[in-house]
Amino acid sequence: MENTTAKESRLNIRCNGHARELLDKAATYAHVSVSEFVLSHALASAEKVVQANESISLKPADFRAFLVALDAPVKPNPALKKAYKRHAAQVVR
Repeated sequence: MENTTAKESRLNIRCNGHARELLDKAATYAHVSVSEFVLSHALASAEKVVQANESISLKPADFRAFLVALDAPVKPNPALKKAYKRHAAQVVR
């Protein structure tokens, strides 16, 4: 069964002849169009980049220390209080 979801955005790219030949060949081997090949591989790569930049991995000991710190937050010091006041004055909600 073919996936027929509507595509509402267009992306145009330019490449040299060698790159196009390579993409054509790879798409042929994968039995998909060049557009499908490029999009699927670009999305897979994009997911990895986003994951690497939006997640934090901790070793078990570090994770336990993090949880302990969350359960026992420190009291705000004068510098933090000053920064909070400055932030509250500059940011409108």
